[in-house]
Parts: sequence; structure tokens; C-alpha cells
Amino acid sequence: MPLRFLNLYFSEHKKLARSLKNMLGYIPGNLALYKLALRHKSVASDVKKGVKNSNERLEFLGDAILGSVIAEVLFKKFPFKDEGFLTEMRSKIVNRTHLNQLSKKLGIGDLIDYNVRITNQQNKNSSLFGDAFEAMIGAIYLDKGYEFTRKLIIHRILAPFVDIDHLEQTESNFKSKLLEWAQREGKEVSFEVIADVASENSRLFTVRVLVSGEEMGQGQDYSKKNAEKNAAEKACSTLNIVS
Repeated sequence: MPLRFLNLYFSEHKKLARSLKNMLGYIPGNLALYKLALRHKSVASDVKKGVKNSNERLEFLGDAILGSVIAEVLFKKFPFKDEGFLTEMRSKIVNRTHLNQLSKKLGIGDLIDYNVRITNQQNKNSSLFGDAFEAMIGAIYLDKGYEFTRKLIIHRILAPFVDIDHLEQTESNFKSKLLEWAQREGKEVSFEVIADVASENSRLFTVRVLVSGEEMGQGQDYSKKNAEKNAAEKACSTLNIVS
């Protein structure tokens, strides 16, 4: 009997296998890869020389695969756009906010194994969901190969969940937008880290953005750079910066 059917009906993890089948449209072969993709570092243990059995390595792989597929899609969709435009469009699709949303839409967020206390997942700007999304792409690639993964990304993720034409009209680099606005208006912009909470496996940054000395927004993330971007987005909303 094929391994995938054993996973679906007889494995101790058959509930996970069925959830993945409903989500991805096929029965996973190497179920261990998908379990690893859903394991956050907050619940991981050391394997060797500081390397943990978390989803971080799969995230690294999935990021490369996802970027490659999206680059191909954009290259073909916009034959007369330069590399700067294509790079910006790819960034809009793979930024953490958008990947977090895709993860939740697909149902990946409901399957992640993580420690709520450590990760402080009351923080809506966390990258945990987007990281798991990329790790899942890595698991699919190792389980099914590049061409299978490519088709799945295009037909089961991009087609139903990503409106590329709409994204083309949106501005995602809020930090650049804020700085350009400030230059036009003669304002001074600065970012300050107001909290840096370290846990066993992560650091949560809280950053505020000041415009001419007045706080205009705060952002949180496990990356200082992303926390600044989130704060800049709040500032753009507060200041009603639309162009």
C-alpha cells in the first residue's frame, strides 16, 4: 500500500495528513517534512551544533523556490517592464505581511506548532505565519519536486489568492513613502526601539516612528527592520499619506 494512503488512514498523524490534503489538494508523501515545516523554533530542540529541528531551514529553501516561481510569473505577465518594477512587484507578493495573510487564508496558521507564551502571538505583525508558509513550500519541493511545486504555487496559491493587478496599484514600501513625504514637507523622521524583549529563542522588537519629534505610529516584529516598516505603515495611515 502506498505511503501516502498509510499517512491518510493509518498514521498516528492522519488528522494532519487529511488537513494537508484538503489544503494542498494532494496526499503528502513524506509527512515528516510537513510536520517540520509547521514546527516553530519556540518548540524545537537542539539537533547538532546549535541547529534546531525547527522550520527555519525549510523556510530558507521555500523562500528561494517561491521567489523563483513568482519571478517567472511576473517576467511573463509584464514583458515590457524593467527589472526594477519586477523586483518591486515580487517584494509586494513575498513581504511578510502578505505571506502572513496567505498563510492564514490557506489554513497553515491553524496547524503551526508553537509556544504561545514564548512567541507572544498576540502580536499581529509576527512573521511566524509567513515563515511557516515558506517552510511549507520547501517541504512540498522536497516531497514532490520543483515542477509540481511550481504548478501548485501558480494554480492553488497565486490564482485564487493573489490579485497581481491590484498589487501593481498599491504601495508597499511605507518607509520609503514616509521618508519621501517628510522630505517634501520639510519634516524630520526618526525610528526608535522602545522595547526589545528577548526570550529563549527569539527577540521581539517594538519600534516607534517620530515625525518632527511627535510619535506617529508603532510597529512590532521579530526583525527590527520589519518593525520599522510596520511603524512606518501606521504613520502613513495616521498622516493620511496616499501618494
